[in-house]
Amino acid sequence: MKLRIYLDTSVVSAYVDDRSPERRQATVEFWARLGDYEVSISEVTVTEIQASGDPAVREQMTRLIRSFSVLPVVDESRRLAQEYVRRAVFSPATTVDATHVAVAVVSRQDILTSWNFRHLVNRRRRALINEVNILMGYPTIEILAPPEV
Repeated sequence: MKLRIYLDTSVVSAYVDDRSPERRQATVEFWARLGDYEVSISEVTVTEIQASGDPAVREQMTRLIRSFSVLPVVDESRRLAQEYVRRAVFSPATTVDATHVAVAVVSRQDILTSWNFRHLVNRRRRALINEVNILMGYPTIEILAPPEV
């Protein structure tokens, strides 16, 4: 059985971002291993990609995600994201990040991958997220940067 992996927008955008060649290379290498996983994104990811101001970059990212399952943002995900904010795991300004996590948790993904070290990929945040998950009856989730997967 393949592990279920959720990609947030930072992973998709890093694939096409020339500003950080090392991060881009690590993302390309990670992408080459995605066949080992059941990969998904969410409606949030699609919306963020569609909001890209550069049409060429938007098209590149859209091509990259074409084969991935797109998870909906359901009421249960919205409630969990709100709970993360209510418990100060995320600030109201980072509700989109909370929603990425909530969609991944509610849909029972094993791993959420992100390059967002400030709001997602850090030890403290992972502990707080999983504490809320346990309190709310949800499974824990691994939140990792692509090279860690």
